[in-house]
Amino acid sequence: MTRRVGLIGKPLRRRHSQVMHDAAFDAAGIDARYVLLELDPDEVEASVAAARGEEWLGLGVTAPYKRMIAGLCDEIAPEAAAIGAVNNVARTTEGRLVGFNTDALGFRAGVEFAMERTLTDASVVVAGAGGAAHAVVFACLDAGASRVTIGNRTLESAAALAARFADVGPGAVSAVTLDDPVFGAALRTADLAVNATTVGMVDQGMTIDVAGLPASATVFDLVYVPPETALLRAARERGLRAANGSEMLIAQAAAAFERWTGLAGMADVMRAAVAPLLADPNVRA
Repeated sequence: MTRRVGLIGKPLRRRHSQVMHDAAFDAAGIDARYVLLELDPDEVEASVAAARGEEWLGLGVTAPYKRMIAGLCDEIAPEAAAIGAVNNVARTTEGRLVGFNTDALGFRAGVEFAMERTLTDASVVVAGAGGAAHAVVFACLDAGASRVTIGNRTLESAAALAARFADVGPGAVSAVTLDDPVFGAALRTADLAVNATTVGMVDQGMTIDVAGLPASATVFDLVYVPPETALLRAARERGLRAANGSEMLIAQAAAAFERWTGLAGMADVMRAAVAPLLADPNVRA
């Protein structure tokens, strides 16, 4: 029997996750395939219920269903509960569904690789307050960042995010609008600046003025399609460390694969498999 993992979301234009996981299944000699399930909202509940069947290893979850699927699982792992979103589901041998989240883990692995240091005691600025920003802010505070400043177009969403994670880790977290002078002041002393919005992928422009960053700062853009956004280009022109979300993508996928199969160490296989897609300028966001 060929086992399956299904990615639930809408739209599902990108094949990156499918390519990575299928390569890992092949390398590990596991008879399984990663399939794309582009679903309307009224189809999600039935598809999640079907994943209790023994032919399923679990599910991947992407926008806009990360919060919805959390309510359809039998159990939620502590980190997913803290973040408030599920991006993967594992089926137990008894057919129970356990929701978990690898976004924070993946972000931390990718960003610390880019920074060439840990997040401990780092001063961080984050643009955005959506689902991706939840994982970013949680990861930074949980890793011991000294300060996280959240900038967003609307203050309400940023303030809600800051309040949600106010008690995570020893660092301070605050919320401002992107055009607030306080955001600019935070940039001037930041060790790390993160774009956790779709600007650069869906919308053109930049959320962070790299001219305000110190020369030692790192710029990390969660966007990986296109591989170089205007933000990353501007950061590199200034001589700053800069990286997109590809390493985060790979790290979170490898962690999910280990949860589904019990096999670790597939990051290199996944990285090699997805490299052509990541380098292809014609791949659409």
